[in-house]
Amino acid sequence: MNKPPDGAAARGAPAASGPDGTAARRAAPANKPAGAKNLQAVPPAAPASPGPETEAAARPIARRAGMKSRHWGLLAGFVALVALPLLATIVYLWGFAEDQYASSAGFTVRQEEGGGASELLGGLAQLAGTGTGSDGDILYEFIQSQEMVREVDAELGLRTHYAAPFPGDPVFALWPGATIEDLQDYWQRMVRISFDQASGLIEVQALAFTPDMAQDIAAAIVARSQDMINDLNLQAREDAMRYAREDLDEALVRLKTAREALTSFRTRTQIVDPEADIQGRMGVMASLQQQLAQALIEYDLSAQTANPGDPRLSQSRQRIEVIRNRIAEERQSFASDDTQMGGVGEDYPSLIAEYEGLSVDREFAEETYRAALAAVDLARAKAQRQSRYLATYIAPTAPEMAEYPRRVILTALTALFLTLVWSILALVYYSIRDRG
Repeated sequence: MNKPPDGAAARGAPAASGPDGTAARRAAPANKPAGAKNLQAVPPAAPASPGPETEAAARPIARRAGMKSRHWGLLAGFVALVALPLLATIVYLWGFAEDQYASSAGFTVRQEEGGGASELLGGLAQLAGTGTGSDGDILYEFIQSQEMVREVDAELGLRTHYAAPFPGDPVFALWPGATIEDLQDYWQRMVRISFDQASGLIEVQALAFTPDMAQDIAAAIVARSQDMINDLNLQAREDAMRYAREDLDEALVRLKTAREALTSFRTRTQIVDPEADIQGRMGVMASLQQQLAQALIEYDLSAQTANPGDPRLSQSRQRIEVIRNRIAEERQSFASDDTQMGGVGEDYPSLIAEYEGLSVDREFAEETYRAALAAVDLARAKAQRQSRYLATYIAPTAPEMAEYPRRVILTALTALFLTLVWSILALVYYSIRDRG
């Protein structure tokens, strides 16, 4: 089916007419040549009545944001609490704080113990070194003590050195009028100690405003620590020898007392040794018994051959009687306290008991004295063999670069702290505001 041309379609289409005839006027003439301009003015369309959708599309979604009073308050608080203090910290650290140099030293306490003479002769001598934790604890406390601070101050002039940057650096410098207690507190800031109780190693770091002063302080600490160990050695030797000498003196007094008591006994009884004396008396008794037996035998022999009135029999009887009387007197003298009868003024059993007690006391005192004398010799030898000494494994270093104050770290910590404080205050403010 043939499609009519566009012009014919335009010409054949009826023109739509509106109530006011505007459609006929808007229709172009069919015979108007191409390219000709339409000089007829087209009236504007009548505005449509506004509906709900048109009004919603025309209204703005949100008003333009602007700074309110609470925002300005937060910003002012950030400037006052964070920015300005941080700026002041940076200016002080880089503009006023003095450089601090650190000198380190490390040492430990060792104990040297040598073998005895028998080990030396047998080729078994040994040298053993052991760290002593108690000595390390003593040094740890001594380095922080007021005595150490006073001695180092007297030698190096700590007050003058640490107060030199004042008042230009009032934070890190020492106040010029500081007392010994203030200097001790400042010393604990400038001298840092690390002590490992397991190994007994002690490390010291001394801070000063010049490299030479830092090294001198570290060297002075090592020297004073060595002096303290030497004092401990001397005190240990003196204690050991003093106790041994006290025991020896006590044993000597006891021995003198025992000997004096025995001497007094001998002076009183006129007997040097009662046991030897009684043995002598027993010898006399045995001799008398032998003489009596011999006299009796002679009498019996004479009586068999001689007449009853023979003078020899009378002499024999007299001799036998004298011997028997003498034996009786000797026996009586053993238990008699009558000196006229041959006694010693006391009965012999009491004398023997007293003498044995005095002899035991003297022997015990002699043994005690010998033991105390050996203890003194042993204590002296032990004190000579054992000694503590300070072994330095890190000599005081000579710093070349200032390590303190740690400006970057201090600045970062200050910024973190100030920001944290400002954030907490901001949260508290908003919490109070929301509840109100």
